[in-house]
Amino acid sequence: MYLNRTAEQPLLDILAGDKVGVILGARQVGKTTLVEHVLTGQPAVYLNFDVEVDKARFRAAAALAPTDALRSLGNPAVLVIDEAQRLPETSRIVKGWHDARLPAKFLLLGSSSLDLLDQAAESLTGRNRKLVLPPLLFTETLNCQIWADANATPEHLCRYFAPQLRTFLLQRLNFGCYPEVVTSNNPTQLLRELSSDYLWKDVLQTGLVKTPDLIKRLLLLIAHQAGSEVSVNELATQLQMARPTVDRYLHLLEQTFVIFRLPSFSTNPRMEIAKSQKIFFWDTGIRNSLLNALSTDEFRPDIGALWENWVIAEVAKRNALLGSPAELFFWRSRAQSEVDLVVKQGNGLRAFEIKWSPRRVSGRAFRDAYGVEVEFIRPDNPFAVEIFTSQEGHGV
Repeated sequence: MYLNRTAEQPLLDILAGDKVGVILGARQVGKTTLVEHVLTGQPAVYLNFDVEVDKARFRAAAALAPTDALRSLGNPAVLVIDEAQRLPETSRIVKGWHDARLPAKFLLLGSSSLDLLDQAAESLTGRNRKLVLPPLLFTETLNCQIWADANATPEHLCRYFAPQLRTFLLQRLNFGCYPEVVTSNNPTQLLRELSSDYLWKDVLQTGLVKTPDLIKRLLLLIAHQAGSEVSVNELATQLQMARPTVDRYLHLLEQTFVIFRLPSFSTNPRMEIAKSQKIFFWDTGIRNSLLNALSTDEFRPDIGALWENWVIAEVAKRNALLGSPAELFFWRSRAQSEVDLVVKQGNGLRAFEIKWSPRRVSGRAFRDAYGVEVEFIRPDNPFAVEIFTSQEGHGV
């Protein structure tokens, strides 16, 4: 079952332009499915560099003159190269074909930015447009729910379908938003497969990590601390690893879209914590599976931290799909006043407290410091995560 994606329009914009498209995202977020859907009816050729035969076919074409190379591949209107980072020379070859003004569009797909982004930056400078595809947005997951009519507004759904919305939200908090997981009758099994070596296969194949056990232990520690400030020194001590090694592993996990970091917001280091960070998972289902804590019980002991991770990930996903126009932070003063999420876009600031319980929390300290009222995001209105654009209806 295909679920309509917000990324369809950015992809169409890339195809309408004169740049090489670079589409990045974790494994199984639906990059290939998205491209196949958008290119339905168009003469496209797909190469997957996880397949040796496709690699060989590409190398053979690269040995020819650009026009002959395209002819050997069937003269496609669009050439799609999946797992493009598997072949280091991919972007250099595609750059040559692009510069030869061949009558074809090129899309490079990658489940890792470890090499692909670096290659693209070097070989395709000024010639590429990137699209980061995260797991499904909450509004996208609603498309598989019969009761969530596409023309219904968020206000209508919150008012008339509150029980269904609450139940479905708890499912997404627990199982996450990978497309197959959302539509599966057995999401637990799928998550276990995803949260095994498969998700960080790219990290392991770099040779920088010799065993998946270290990655799993690091991820388990992060999963336990989601929503809390994380000390890399403490992680290194607990894992009995050198701090530079932990930093490198965290970077690798970021580059493969498993986790992302939220730095602290500060314009006054004397009064505010300026060097702290929090680490969140792009998908809460992966986090829960790692902890073996798959439960849709809203009274689970970690519900507050889980809700915070889910909301911040939703905002981060929307920001990524828009090309990251905003910077995301958390805030804590030395007097221990806190704000869960600070969004800086241009000269504008917005601040959010993310609370599962209805208990009111004062945002006076941040308001006094920055003249910005703190907004609240609670589970009775999960659509409040749509902070970048105002939408009509719940569809995006």
